[in-house]
Amino acid sequence: MEQSENNSAGKIIEKKISRRTLLGGAMAAAILPVTSSFAKYIQVGVPAIDDPTKKLGIPPGKLGKRSPFESPVRKASDISSRSPLQDFYSTITPSDLHFERHHAGIPNIAPDKYELLIHGMVERPMKFSLNDLKRFPSLTRTCFLECAGNFRTGKEAMTPQDILGLTSQSEWTGVMLSTLLREVGVNPKATWFLAEGGDASVMTRSIPLKKGIDDAFIAYGQNGEAIRPEQGYPARLLLPGWEGNTNVKWLRRIEISDQPYFTREETSKYTYPVKGKIRMFSFEMDARSIITFPSYPQKVERGWIEIRGIAWTGRGKIVQVDISTDAGKTWNAARLQEPVLDKAHTYFRYLWQWNGDETEILSRAVDETGYVQPTISQLVAARGNDLGGYHMNPVTSWQIKRDGSVLFKPENYK
Repeated sequence: MEQSENNSAGKIIEKKISRRTLLGGAMAAAILPVTSSFAKYIQVGVPAIDDPTKKLGIPPGKLGKRSPFESPVRKASDISSRSPLQDFYSTITPSDLHFERHHAGIPNIAPDKYELLIHGMVERPMKFSLNDLKRFPSLTRTCFLECAGNFRTGKEAMTPQDILGLTSQSEWTGVMLSTLLREVGVNPKATWFLAEGGDASVMTRSIPLKKGIDDAFIAYGQNGEAIRPEQGYPARLLLPGWEGNTNVKWLRRIEISDQPYFTREETSKYTYPVKGKIRMFSFEMDARSIITFPSYPQKVERGWIEIRGIAWTGRGKIVQVDISTDAGKTWNAARLQEPVLDKAHTYFRYLWQWNGDETEILSRAVDETGYVQPTISQLVAARGNDLGGYHMNPVTSWQIKRDGSVLFKPENYK
């Protein structure tokens, strides 16, 4: 390629441009900084050190996997593992990152050996194989699961995963429990049923029959595939909106009755004090929310910030999420991501211009019953100083420091 230029004498001379010079100049132009209202510089066309255009990529495989640059993981203990809420971009939890909570480990149950017995106050006691369950009309719905003990506090260096990581959301597929109850013929005098799991703890919970007829279902699918073993494979009970422990995994038996069974998990466990008395059978999960960005250990810069997070309720739909950027003095409505589903995580967003001053940011959920997520002081006023460890849903706060660091604000309520 040639270009013309004038010399000092005004004569036009021809000068050849090498390919290297041309490409170098084009690339230099490509990485010029571009001013943006949301970022100081945007680099365009930055060449990779290891240029992927110069070699063949990885061929197709049997199973997909994450980019080696992405490594979200659950945080595990002896009895549970917490979902990394701060790493998610939507309300659906990847199946391998769904929180776990079990009482005697994960059983290994072969699908061809699986059976569900329904008996008790019924006309026709019946056993259903996994194939039997799959022959019935199915449904698919998206809903959250949450452990009743899903709240931690105590120190500033806590992530959303540490604080509220015992909740997750999947798209579940299965058969309505009401369909199976019609098959066995429930006695009109029956009012409760016992759900029993097939793990080593033989988890059992008493469930009002009304819930079983309403929206309970037996799930065998999760996010388009068979349900994961840690989520109850081959099949589990799903009670949308109710505390996680009632959603019995590895479901093997349902016994219909006219009274609750007062099992260990609903007497000595999963109860809590309310002003000198003990509350039992507190099934529904109250409305709550958490900001997942910005949160610890992220850092922010002065300027526009999109505050993001999730809200949910066991009593229907979230209708509003309020955001405070001045430690609770004033509140403004966030934008909810449509569609807002019943008894499901709802994503919210709020655009905020941070001026660099220290402050606190909070979120507060409101559901369609009019229930407003309480502060910790409001919970203490309603339940007493001994709150126990279950159904704790206080408004949570993040401290924004002058250097842009974000810290959790622990609640001292004892």
